Amino acid sequence: MGPSPDKPPKQKLMLSNKEIGHIAQLARIKLTAKEKKGFKKELSSILDYVKKLNELDTENIEPLYQTTDIVNALREDRYRKDFEMNKELNEKLIGQAPNRQDQFVKVKSVLRKF
Repeated sequence: MGPSPDKPPKQKLMLSNKEIGHIAQLARIKLTAKEKKGFKKELSSILDYVKKLNELDTENIEPLYQTTDIVNALREDRYRKDFEMNKELNEKLIGQAPNRQDQFVKVKSVLRKF
């Protein structure tokens, strides 16, 4: 079955090499020429699909926020004594750390000083 005579064939969206380069730059990734060609095809295909979805009439469709009907799957945050810490276990755990001071693991600073 070919395209309908009253509807023109849909044009596929194709990203340019410049756009693929820009997307790669934004994602902070380096792509080979082969990867760029593959991503160009894949991303263009995704955008074509999104374009197709955007053509759907969703005027009278209620938004779907979640599908499980679970209202609240959280538990109370309380100490359950599942993992009792004692001196022997603490020494065993801390003893595995490459840098330690007393009963603490010593790590490099993660905050900058201004």
